Amino acid sequence: MQQDDPRRNEAADGAGPRNGAEAGAHAGAHADAAQQPESSPQGEAVAALTAERDEFKDRALRTLAEMENLRRRTEREVADARTYAVTNFARDVLNVADNIRRALESVPADARAAAEGALKGLIEGIELTERDLGKTLERHGVKAVEPQGQRFDPNRHQAMFEVPNAEVPNGTVVQVVQSGYVIGERVLRPALVGVSKGGPKAGANPADA
Repeated sequence: MQQDDPRRNEAADGAGPRNGAEAGAHAGAHADAAQQPESSPQGEAVAALTAERDEFKDRALRTLAEMENLRRRTEREVADARTYAVTNFARDVLNVADNIRRALESVPADARAAAEGALKGLIEGIELTERDLGKTLERHGVKAVEPQGQRFDPNRHQAMFEVPNAEVPNGTVVQVVQSGYVIGERVLRPALVGVSKGGPKAGANPADA
């Protein structure tokens, strides 16, 4: 009976693990290759559809933002149209208010106080008309500007002359020649005023606080 060669058996045993390791390495390489994504028509189509979806989503968001801005702008324009629609008409009516004021100022204060009968009724009627006209203008957003004693504001006042006065701050309105008017936040007509000079530097305007 032939005996096995121990050296041959050891060689065979040693070859087994090495061959197994090599086989495992080859199997792992094949597995890694199998796990790597392969380009396919289906994958490219999905990617194209995803990109198209994102583009449409971006367009939709932009359109919604533009529509919101348009809505706000339209609301603002409608509000401005309501507020300032009577601007030209109100400016013409101011001439009527000026004439009524001149009529009242043409009557001296002592004569007005001593007026009786028809003259007294006439004066009271003119005063009532002036008050009603002022209320009507206010209902339409038109308000009078009475800057007496305020700091001169070139946006709302028009300086007609300077008055030397060291007792009040420089640039103070000390005389109102003609009342000004605003409509909403806009100046309808600037007030015609006389401004002081020669006094200390003017402080902050209380109307601006």
